[in-house]
Amino acid sequence: MNEVDFKEALQDAGIPTTEAELKKAWEQEVADQGSKLSNTSAYSPFWRIVSALITKPVLWLISLITGTVLPNFFVKTAVDGWLDMLAWAVNLERKQATLAKGSLLFTRGSAAGTLVVDVDTRVQSAAINGHVYELKTTEAGTFADGQYQLAIPVEAVDAGSGFNLAPGYYAILPVPVPGIVQVVNADDWLTSPGDDREPNDQLRLRTRNQFSAVNQYHTDAVYRAMITTFPGVRPDGVFFEHGAPRGPGSANAYVLFEAGVPADEYLATINAYIREQGNHGHGDDLLVMVMPETLHSIELKLWPLANLTAELQTRLQLQVEQFIRAAFRESTTSDYQPTLTAPQARFSFSRLAEELHEQFPRIESLAFTNTDILSELNIPRIQSLKVTLEP
Repeated sequence: MNEVDFKEALQDAGIPTTEAELKKAWEQEVADQGSKLSNTSAYSPFWRIVSALITKPVLWLISLITGTVLPNFFVKTAVDGWLDMLAWAVNLERKQATLAKGSLLFTRGSAAGTLVVDVDTRVQSAAINGHVYELKTTEAGTFADGQYQLAIPVEAVDAGSGFNLAPGYYAILPVPVPGIVQVVNADDWLTSPGDDREPNDQLRLRTRNQFSAVNQYHTDAVYRAMITTFPGVRPDGVFFEHGAPRGPGSANAYVLFEAGVPADEYLATINAYIREQGNHGHGDDLLVMVMPETLHSIELKLWPLANLTAELQTRLQLQVEQFIRAAFRESTTSDYQPTLTAPQARFSFSRLAEELHEQFPRIESLAFTNTDILSELNIPRIQSLKVTLEP
């Protein structure tokens, strides 16, 4: 977002904005009023009083106007409560944080007899850059006699998008459950993604989109406005495919979810809102789908700095793996800020290598075996990842 210099705008309008300019303006005003005062030096008691009683408060007001009032008059530069009011003016409200909900697959060692997994049983992820994410069961799960596996509903212990981890991340029982030998979040484990309180940049995008959505026709902006009311859907994460993919009047909307992709039921809820509850244009056939994925095998050779202990080398290897997975949207932890894969874009491994060097100074050298990924209307995901420590 380009910065706007509102102080410069005042200056262009001929309004004095510095102490020297204000002093000059006071002197001119005094002269215009016919005053015969001549002692206007910085040591003059009169001008010291003027500076204390008039100039400083005016400078405070200028700072307030240029730093707070004017920026918050516009969607592009408004923040927090000011932006909330601008969004309210176009019938939008900031989306609040939500809990991730889904189910985990529990496996027991013996199928004989029944086994109960209590409500509020906790399951954790491995540490991701120092963060451990935790889910809890929301109801008791009962294995029937002869049943090895059971899906049990869970929800995050706290709100936020960080809990929407990719399959396989939740696998640790901090308190062992007798009889359970494995727990994991399988594919499509999410039924409702967690979401953070909507940040300013995303609310700003939705507010700007709303100006295009206020019309008599169901344009992309109208459908984007409807789809992005659902938690976990970003305004810049909705992509449209036109050209009547299913015949006249049809179009597809592909939604890019961060990290874990929710189960089909979540997309069914969005589609029902648009297709079955009358929220589509006459003759329109819009279908909302998850962004298609392409799977890639990533291989990296890593040379650590000399004289690193075996423990530090292993830690570096794990951190590099997590950084790469974050770039491929498997987690949303805010501590890592790699360039993310995106639809209709080039994913550069040379840039990823540069970012790894910047993030981890203990890397001596590295080399990817992969070439750049050119995405169309799809999102690259990791099929396998191999980071090899080289001597």
